[in-house]
Amino acid sequence: MKLATWNVNSLKVRLPQVLDWLAANPVDVLCLQETKQQDADFPDTELAAAGYHTVFAGQKTYNGVAILSREAAIDVQIGIPGFEDEQKRVIAATFGDIRVVDVYIPNGQSPDSDKYQYKLGWLAALHDWLKEELVRYPKLVLLGDYNIAPEDRDVHDPAAWVGNVLVSPPERDAFKSLLALGLTDSYRLFEQADKTFSWWDYRMMGFRRNLGMRIDHILISAPLVAQCKSCIIDKAPRKLERPSDHTPVVVELAS
Repeated sequence: MKLATWNVNSLKVRLPQVLDWLAANPVDVLCLQETKQQDADFPDTELAAAGYHTVFAGQKTYNGVAILSREAAIDVQIGIPGFEDEQKRVIAATFGDIRVVDVYIPNGQSPDSDKYQYKLGWLAALHDWLKEELVRYPKLVLLGDYNIAPEDRDVHDPAAWVGNVLVSPPERDAFKSLLALGLTDSYRLFEQADKTFSWWDYRMMGFRRNLGMRIDHILISAPLVAQCKSCIIDKAPRKLERPSDHTPVVVELAS
């Protein structure tokens, strides 16, 4: 089973790229973030023609998450239960015995902002919900744009980012708390090249100069670790015209 995550930064703009990528990389499940579309505008017809079922939760201009899958989803959950949030950032579904949770974690803006406190509260709510989900679904995959670079090696220039969001100690501690639930960063199960990132700023020739960060992650629960065959970052879509600033991350699990 292959699962992927991709922050497309507007599905309206990037739909042709998504369809082309799926044709070349027919994954079983693709989790999208920042679809930036109201549900009425979601291109479910086009994706169905490509062979994919869809479940989604969107809003105009901002946020939005979706799960594209070869197999129809069951037990769909939108949002974090018990956590009031108008922003569409979470969607979960089950495929066979695997629970898939697609997240678009808040950016946080800056450590002295209200948005940063919202991010930390959001992460705490996610942690508490996932603790319950893991009891119900021992085989769980948490995919998405985390807006957290877990370690300095996930940042092109750690010194330049000191004091900023994405790398602050409370955010990294929140990431560690997810791991402490029994989740594993699938990317780090394998030997990976240095300076391999999943996001690059549009400015200052960020991609060409590899001024990136690894902030898109696929965490897997303990029963899936032995089944994990590979985890890669596919940089090819970032080379296209009008690309998203993120690129897909793909994990393969043995059946």
